[in-house]
Amino acid sequence: QVQLVESGGGLVQAGGSLRLSCGASRLPFSTYVMAWFRQAPGKERTIVASITQSGGSTYYADSVKGRITISRDNAKNTVYLQMNSLNPEDTAVYYCAATRIWTMRQKDYIYWGQGTQVTVSS
Repeated sequence: QVQLVESGGGLVQAGGSLRLSCGASRLPFSTYVMAWFRQAPGKERTIVASITQSGGSTYYADSVKGRITISRDNAKNTVYLQMNSLNPEDTAVYYCAATRIWTMRQKDYIYWGQGTQVTVSS
């Protein structure tokens, strides 16, 4: 079955950077919109960023604009999330997800990874 596997999470100090990766298997990757969501302790899961099939368009949540960049490499079936200027409010489990349509609603996303923990210390 389809698998999405995130990697790159970890512990970082405030102001630092991390690059998350999500590799897809058994998925026609280039035909899927990809997104990153996150869920902080005690909070709902929310979208961080998304990218169209070609990579030509992106969406960012207001809270991360200017600090986080989503990108994809269709030849490698991988989507990335470059996170800079991290702060403790970015602490969460980060999930990648895939869908066929351009949407920010998590209920529209079909496939999900298992998540990777990002912890930002102050």
